[in-house]
Amino acid sequence: MEILWAFDNFTLISLFDILLVAALFYAASMLIRGTQAVSLLRGTMVVLILTGLFTSVFQLVALRWLLSHVITAAAIAIPVIFQPELRRALIRLGGATIFGHHQAQTRQQQIIEQICTAAARLSERRHGALIVLERTVSLQEYIETGVLLDSEVTPQLLLTIFWPKTELHDGAAIITGSRIAAAACVLPLSSGHRISERKLGTRHRAALGISEVSDAICVVVSEETGQISVANGGRMIRRLDSNRLRTILNAFFGDEARRQSSRIWQWTGRLRSLFARAASE
Repeated sequence: MEILWAFDNFTLISLFDILLVAALFYAASMLIRGTQAVSLLRGTMVVLILTGLFTSVFQLVALRWLLSHVITAAAIAIPVIFQPELRRALIRLGGATIFGHHQAQTRQQQIIEQICTAAARLSERRHGALIVLERTVSLQEYIETGVLLDSEVTPQLLLTIFWPKTELHDGAAIITGSRIAAAACVLPLSSGHRISERKLGTRHRAALGISEVSDAICVVVSEETGQISVANGGRMIRRLDSNRLRTILNAFFGDEARRQSSRIWQWTGRLRSLFARAASE
């Protein structure tokens, strides 16, 4: 009867209400994606759903009472447990707004400039380097294989990391957002068997490997020749200088920024149309 009543009273405002709740859940899932909170929340939801079904089928009143109080306590405990994740999510939310879009884009340009400057100096000195720029696919499992840094992106730090006599030079530096998350990270080697790949060293194979399992962009500096290369999507562009590297990185992240901006405006337009229809009802 309740289902029939819900269908009889279903209006355009009800549809907007459902879409708004779905959008909030989707936004929350995107904000915590790639963090440890995902697996913990997934396990908690599975336990709560199974326990709820069990108590409903067998009419276990005492267990249902305990479950309701546990949920109430969890609503208070979750902000405390996930305080670092919530803080990062709110920072990401602030950077994803329309007003903060220009600031985030300017920051991205600065990071690209720092990477190009470091790559040019590493190429002159023939110091091998492997710099990975995370995009939408999380690289957390590879970050955990290295030494955690959480440092600003500067040419001086990148030059220090890949100095041949340091402990961190033999591995990849992974950049997440606007920070160097870790250095000396272990990456998967390319699974390809093309003839051209047989001439590549371990750094280039690792760059191709991470680009095959994610959408990351990898900047490689050859230790033997000093050549700069970029890997993405299982393909590699070689024999670059700092200017061409800057152009390629701007093309990758410029297209991504335009896509994000277009998504924001599309959602804004849809919300405006829904509000207009609801008002006309």
